[in-house]
Amino acid sequence: MKEEELIQQCKDGLSTGQEVLYNQCANMMFRLCFRYLHEENEAEDAMIKGFVKVFNNIHKFDYRGKGSLNGWIKRIMVNECLMELRKRKMLTSPLDNSLQVEVEAEALSHLGAEHIYNLISQLPNGYRTVFNLHVVEGYPHKEIAEKLNISENTSKSQLSKAKAMLRRLIEENEQ
Repeated sequence: MKEEELIQQCKDGLSTGQEVLYNQCANMMFRLCFRYLHEENEAEDAMIKGFVKVFNNIHKFDYRGKGSLNGWIKRIMVNECLMELRKRKMLTSPLDNSLQVEVEAEALSHLGAEHIYNLISQLPNGYRTVFNLHVVEGYPHKEIAEKLNISENTSKSQLSKAKAMLRRLIEENEQ
């Protein structure tokens, strides 16, 4: 089924289109939610709430070519996760005076994706959230600051500290 046809079925409220869209995206969206929430049940709840919002608001979606639907759904899921983190008041991590070191590509090159994911999951919630938004999702600091209701400098600081902590975790795992 073509993406435009699938979108129209969802806009028409047809459960067949909704089921196809859910089945196509659920695994990827669950992984996205899990990166932020770090608990399977909470990630699944956020994903389900996100899909409810997708289906309730699909009539507002404006198709702009291949990939635009996935991008739109992804944004809804990220926002759902951020709302959950705000409820839990877990968006900022206590600041520490750790050395701010950039994580170099060569330090990550010998690690597998699963290992890197596990290291990122060890970051405190605030660090992990900003790291995911900036490094994984590609959001600029200004937009992260708006989404998290923090200053741009706090976003930059959280990212820097996340990278420094990630560097330490990588070095500890190499020993």
